[in-house]
Amino acid sequence: MATIAQPLAGGISHSRWHPVWEWMTTVDHKKIAVLYGVTALVFFVIGGIEALLMRIQLAQPNATFLTADQFNQLFTMHGTTMIFLVVMPLGATFANFLIPLMIGARDVAFPRLNALSYWIFLFGGLLMYSSFVLGGAPNDGWFGYANLTTRQYSPGHNIDYWIIGLTILGVASIAAGLNFIVTILNMRAPGMRLMRMPVFIWMQLITQVLLVLAMPALTVGSIEVMFDRFFDTNFFNAAAGGQPLLWINLFWVFGHPEVYILILPAMGIVSEILPVFARKPLFGYPVVVFSGIAIGGQSWGVWVHHMFANGLGTVTESAFAISTMLIAVPTGVKIFNWMATIWGGALRFKVAFMFAVSFIAMFTIGGLSGVTHAVVPADLQQNNTYYIVAHFHYVLFGGAILGILGGFYYWMPKVTGRLMDEKLGQVNFWLVLIGFNVTFGPMHIVGLDGMPRRIYTYPAGMGWDLWNAVETVGAFIIALGVLAFLYNLWHSVKHGELAGQDPWDARTLEWSIPSPPPEYNFEEIPVVRARDDWWHRKYTEAADGRAVAIPAGAAVDTGRHGDGDGDHHGIHIPSPSFYPIVTALGLPIMGYGLIYFFPLVFVGFIILLLGVYGWALEPVVH
Repeated sequence: MATIAQPLAGGISHSRWHPVWEWMTTVDHKKIAVLYGVTALVFFVIGGIEALLMRIQLAQPNATFLTADQFNQLFTMHGTTMIFLVVMPLGATFANFLIPLMIGARDVAFPRLNALSYWIFLFGGLLMYSSFVLGGAPNDGWFGYANLTTRQYSPGHNIDYWIIGLTILGVASIAAGLNFIVTILNMRAPGMRLMRMPVFIWMQLITQVLLVLAMPALTVGSIEVMFDRFFDTNFFNAAAGGQPLLWINLFWVFGHPEVYILILPAMGIVSEILPVFARKPLFGYPVVVFSGIAIGGQSWGVWVHHMFANGLGTVTESAFAISTMLIAVPTGVKIFNWMATIWGGALRFKVAFMFAVSFIAMFTIGGLSGVTHAVVPADLQQNNTYYIVAHFHYVLFGGAILGILGGFYYWMPKVTGRLMDEKLGQVNFWLVLIGFNVTFGPMHIVGLDGMPRRIYTYPAGMGWDLWNAVETVGAFIIALGVLAFLYNLWHSVKHGELAGQDPWDARTLEWSIPSPPPEYNFEEIPVVRARDDWWHRKYTEAADGRAVAIPAGAAVDTGRHGDGDGDHHGIHIPSPSFYPIVTALGLPIMGYGLIYFFPLVFVGFIILLLGVYGWALEPVVH
C-alpha cells in the first residue's frame, strides 16, 4: 500500500508503518465495519470449532472425548461467543457500513466514538478468550445463573473472565448504540423523512434503542456479581440474605430484548434483499415498520417465560403466557408481508435471495416452536431439554445467521467492488441449509423425548443414540458450508468479477455511488424525494403501473445539492486518531487487575484517562 504524505493527527507519520497505523487509527465507518466483520468471522470460526468438539463428544453414548469441565467450558464459551462476539458484531458490521450510505451521510455522528466501540469490543473478547490459557474458561453457562457464580461453587477465575468480559462488551454496545441512534435521527439527507427511510435503517434504529435500554440491566447485574466475587458483598448469596432470583430477572430483562437485538438487523437485511430480487416494492412498508416497532416494545413484556419453572404463581405465569403469544403477531405480520413481496414478482434466484427466503422459512419454524413455550405446562416439560436448544438455534442460526449470510452476498460488491461467486455461493447455501436442518431438526425429537441440555454424556438405550449421531454429521456439513463461504469471501476480494456501481439494479442510496465507496461517501449530499429514491431516479411509471427505465442521457433531476466542488474542497473528513485504541486498552488492564493484582486497576484507569485527555485535546486534521 502506498504511503501518503499527510501526517496522522497527533503528528504520527505514516511512513513504513502506514498499513498498520491506517487500520489502528481509522475513524472511517467503512473501515471500522471491515474490522468488525473480520473480527466477528474469526470468532465465528472459533465458536463453530467449540460446537464441533461438543458434537463429537455427544455423537455416541458414554463418550470420553471431553471431560465434564471441558464440556462446560465449551458450551459456555460457544453460547457467549455466538451471541456477544459473532451475531451482535456482525449486526454492527452492517450497521457501520450501511447506515451512513443508506441515509445519505458522510460518516456516523461520532466517528472516534465509533472506533472506540470497536476496540473495546475487541479487547473484551480477547480478555474473555485469554482465560483458556490463563487457568480455565468460563464454565457456568452463557446465562451465568446465581448462585453458581459465587466463590463457593466457582472458586477459580473462570467466572471472573466471563463477568468482566461481558461488562466491557456492554460498554462497547451502549457506545455504538447511542452513536447509531444520533446518526439516524440527525444526519439523514434532506428530504429523507422517517417514513422514507429504508426498512434496514428502521430495524437498526429499533435495535439500537433496545441495546441502549437493555444492556444496562445486564451491566448492573454483572457489576453486582463482581462485587460478590471480589468484595464479598451478598447480592446473590442466599445464605446471607441475598436473592439468586434477582440475577435471573436482571439477566432475562436484558435477555429477551437481546433476542430481537440479534434478529431485527437480519429482518432489515431480508426486507432490502427481497424487493430487489422480486423486482417490486416491499409490500406494506408502513406495516413492516410498525410491526418492527411493536416487536421492540413487546420484547420488554415476555422475559418471564424464561422463568416458568421457577414457581412464580399462576397469575404471573398466565400474564406472561399471553404476552408471549401476542409477540408472535407482529412477527407473523412481517412474514406475510415478505411472502406478499415475493408473490407475483419477477424473481431472480441469486444466492442473496435464496438466503433471504430460507431465513423466512427457518425463522418461521423457530417462531412456531417458540410459541409452544407460552403454554406453561408444555414449557415445564420442554424446559432445559434439547427442544429449547433446537428452538433458539432455528431463531438465531436459521434466522440471524442465514439473513446475515444473505447480506454478505448482497452488499459485498459494494464493499469490495467485486461480486461473490454465485456457483460457489450455491454450494455454500445448500450445505449450510441442509446441515442446519440435519443438526437442529432432530433436537426437537430428543428434547421432547427428555434429553436434558448441557449434559456432557448419556447412557446407551435412552433412544437418543441415532439422533445424536445424525446431529453430529449435520454439524460437520454446516462446517463445510461455512468453509465454502469463507473461501468465497476471500476469493471474491482477490479475484471476483468486477461489480460496478449497481450490479443488482437496486433501490436504495448506497447503490448510487461507486463500488467501493470513496472515503467521503457522497461527493454531493443527495436530496431524497421518495422512498426507494435511487429506484425512482432510474425508472418512471407507465400508465399501466409498470416500471419503465428512464432513457440513458435523459435529463433527470438528481436531487442533489453540493457542499463541495469537483476537487472535494470543503468536504470534511474526520482525521485518524490513535486515542480510541489507547482509551479502550485501559479497560482490559483494569479487568486483569481485578482478577490478579489490584494495583493494575489503577494503571488501567490512568491509561484510560490519558486516552480520554489526549482525545479531548487532539488537534483536528482533515
